[in-house]
Amino acid sequence: MNTEFLQAVQEIEKQKGIPAEVLLEATEQALLSAYKKNYGINQNARVHIDRVTGEVKVYALKTVVEEVKDPRLEISLEEAREKDPRLNLGDVLEIEVTPRNFGRIAAQNAKQVVIQRIREAERNQIYEEFSSREGDIITGIIRRVDQKNVYVDLGKTEAILPPQEQIPGENYKFGDRIKAYLVEVKKTSKGPNIILSRTHPGLLKRLLELEIPELYDGTVELKSIAREAGSRSKIAVYSKDENVDPIGACVGNKGLRIKNIVEELNGEKIDVVKWSPDPAKFIANALSPAKVTSVEVFEDEKVARVVVPDYQLSLAIGKEGQNARLAAKLTGWKIDIKSESQVGGI
Repeated sequence: MNTEFLQAVQEIEKQKGIPAEVLLEATEQALLSAYKKNYGINQNARVHIDRVTGEVKVYALKTVVEEVKDPRLEISLEEAREKDPRLNLGDVLEIEVTPRNFGRIAAQNAKQVVIQRIREAERNQIYEEFSSREGDIITGIIRRVDQKNVYVDLGKTEAILPPQEQIPGENYKFGDRIKAYLVEVKKTSKGPNIILSRTHPGLLKRLLELEIPELYDGTVELKSIAREAGSRSKIAVYSKDENVDPIGACVGNKGLRIKNIVEELNGEKIDVVKWSPDPAKFIANALSPAKVTSVEVFEDEKVARVVVPDYQLSLAIGKEGQNARLAAKLTGWKIDIKSESQVGGI
């Protein structure tokens, strides 16, 4: 241990942002453990690394007492005052006990501690960086795919796209660039565990904000999202500004804005509907592209009875009930759909 070690610690402080004092204190603690382990000494002690020279010294700590019962931990007042006349009962005397070959042990332990602390600091930095991005879109490169998980390289670390967060039927290939929603960052002993999603409604929300300036700046509000990943989604939008058409802003010129998002989601259809404070109007809009004859709402039960023309019934319900199901998710209402002839026949 010498000035070269101190210089190395200072360099680490600059490059990794780990305070030199933190590294030195951690090294001192590690050296103390090594001293007790290697020399089998059960006593109070401390290790000190000189902040200027890098020299390592070990000190035994002995309490000044009237009658010594344990010489490993105590020293008599008379003997203590031979070393320092200023000492009184209850004071602690430090006696240097540095072993002759302690420098070699010190060097080995110092290296291990510094490496460990660098790893810990890097893990913490990665955790802090990515935990602050929870709920945002992140871009990475697919590095490997096993039977279930997709592993995505984010540059400084790797993230996991688990099977339940993958879009059904989507093909993930090595080397492909992928956009995903950062769901969660967990701290583990091996470093941060970063979970991504391609199915989360938040992915669609963030993609919309990236593509549509009016959503990002608040001119248009995104009121709700209902998504069945890989198949179809519905979004409800609203603008307080009468001069701004919220649906037109989202769809874009010749449908270009929404088309870009559909392409990013590999063909997932997106219905853009107008939100209304009137539940009946909102429910009718949510069932788009079906045309609705009438909507009767029951506030207490949060149930809506919807009537559609006979030829619109299958469109309103959708394939395997998807349109009705997404409309219910979007509005938060239970929707009962009937055709005009069904209602007339009752």
